[in-house]
Amino acid sequence: MEPFVTGAGNGRPARPLRGVAARGRQDHPLARLTAEFDGVHDVWRSASGLVCVAGPDAARAVMGNRHALVAETSDFYRTRNDVFGPRAAQIEIGRASRALMNRHLDAHQSRLPTLIRDRLAPSSRWPDAGNLLVLAHLRDVLLHPDTSPALRATLQDIVTRAVLAGARQRHSAPSRLLFRRRALGALHAEVAARRREREGSREGNDGGGAQRDLLDVVVDGGGPTASPAELAEVYLSFLFATVGSIGFALGWSVLLLGTHPDCRTEQANWVVREALRLWPVAWLFARSPSRAQELDGTRVTPKDQLAVCTYLVHRHPGHWERPDEFVPGRWAGAVPDGAYLPFGHGPHTCAGATVTMRLLEDLVALITRDWRLSVTHDGAGPQVGPALAPPRFTAALSRRGTGPGGSAGPGGR
Repeated sequence: MEPFVTGAGNGRPARPLRGVAARGRQDHPLARLTAEFDGVHDVWRSASGLVCVAGPDAARAVMGNRHALVAETSDFYRTRNDVFGPRAAQIEIGRASRALMNRHLDAHQSRLPTLIRDRLAPSSRWPDAGNLLVLAHLRDVLLHPDTSPALRATLQDIVTRAVLAGARQRHSAPSRLLFRRRALGALHAEVAARRREREGSREGNDGGGAQRDLLDVVVDGGGPTASPAELAEVYLSFLFATVGSIGFALGWSVLLLGTHPDCRTEQANWVVREALRLWPVAWLFARSPSRAQELDGTRVTPKDQLAVCTYLVHRHPGHWERPDEFVPGRWAGAVPDGAYLPFGHGPHTCAGATVTMRLLEDLVALITRDWRLSVTHDGAGPQVGPALAPPRFTAALSRRGTGPGGSAGPGGR
């Protein structure tokens, strides 16, 4: 998407970006878009020319493609050149990936307490710590253990150089280009080898073999006509969605708990939902109108670009009480579900939403049950890019029931 510009000249009073972001830079796209939103007009034409959508009903109409409002597309299956398809392949890959992930989480849930201890205690630097913890837990479902060590090392390099917040800025453009070619070349070769292997298994009447990891899922679901380049890009979407998005969402939950000590006894599912409400990792969705039409009083045509901002939908003052405050307890009762879209909406809702919530809730529940948490950060705002990543902070964990220095205190265990 093109960068947003400030709302100067749009005829409405600007309001500052609130919460943590109010202490960060005011020239990034999220701040600019927030400054334009007046809390009254749900759809408006930005000074940048984009048509911005912040109202829940309009957002759901656009993302759900109500009455064929927009050109059909996909957020997850988008490649450099087009959208991977057909739709039947998208659905099959989504179904199989959920099943595989749930089996993995079932089989390895008992590892989570040890993973938290080894990765996060006594202190950890975030948001990288969240991404790397998720990678450690899901590494074998991303690439099964018998995959070549070279490709597993390439997977680690992709995370380090392209997934972690700010990683791309730490490498020069030529370096990034060379690495991208090398990484994609390795994935293309693996996709081609997997395709030959699995086609041979099917000819041997064993059904193609069990799907050992997400690369098998992509190869099987993509069918024989999809190119290795397309399948490699779909696989990378899984890598970014799991290690990137889940890791950042975990980071927001930990940061908010660490800065709101009075909320640490709240239920884990409330904490996760509220963190995703305040700081949706997927904060902006682009769509193109299918025809000339009126959208909540704003005239749009196929030449326009719609920008649905879930960050603003989640903080809409007409739909949320205390919209800018971290209030996990609000999820104990009825909430405006129509104004809550952390995983998108409609036919292209994130296929892994339930798996994501399950893992996040398990991790947050274990952290709050077993550990005392404190957070130190410099007050910087979010790291804004295609994903909304937390600012950098340090989290300190000490075992419940231990005294200073980790020694057992009265009643310790």
